[in-house]
Amino acid sequence: MGRSNVGKSSLINCLLRRRGLARVSAVPGRTQLLNFFLVNQDFYLVDLPGYGYAKVPESIRRAWGPLVEGYLAAGRDLRAVIVLIDARQGATEKDLQMKRLLDDFSIGWVPVLTKIDKLRRTGRDAQIRDAAHALGLSDPREIIPFSAKSEEGRESLLAIIGGCAQKRPDPRCSALTPTCRPARLRSDVAER
Repeated sequence: MGRSNVGKSSLINCLLRRRGLARVSAVPGRTQLLNFFLVNQDFYLVDLPGYGYAKVPESIRRAWGPLVEGYLAAGRDLRAVIVLIDARQGATEKDLQMKRLLDDFSIGWVPVLTKIDKLRRTGRDAQIRDAAHALGLSDPREIIPFSAKSEEGRESLLAIIGGCAQKRPDPRCSALTPTCRPARLRSDVAER
């Protein structure tokens, strides 16, 4: 999850190496529903509508808050929410509000700094440190720098997702929703 136009659909397409699976657009607000992607018949990646600016009618935008909050608050077996933050913007107030909401629901989350390829090498480390500080993380290495274009961070994020999918169900943990069987990443997906 993340703000509108942060790269949620691009991240899903990159992780699964399925171009066009999740609809990508330069126009903020294309994802307007909860989109479930079954991975290896084991667990779901869920693409949620973004928060913040979106080029959609106000009535639709107002409906997203209750939709997303209702999904997170429901008693599902959520394993982890991947929180996407645009590397060019850093952690915004809306990102911090989402972090507080996840903390209030006792839902584990994984911070990912998207579009990292858009930053100059000299500014990357400072932006990662700033985001970690804003999110209250003691170690900037907890943030995964990610680029759907270059696939930087893909393997790290797949490893974390695999670990979350293997965890025993926790009644209050995030947006990887397992099916009835134990989850695992097939080697052909995990090695990509």
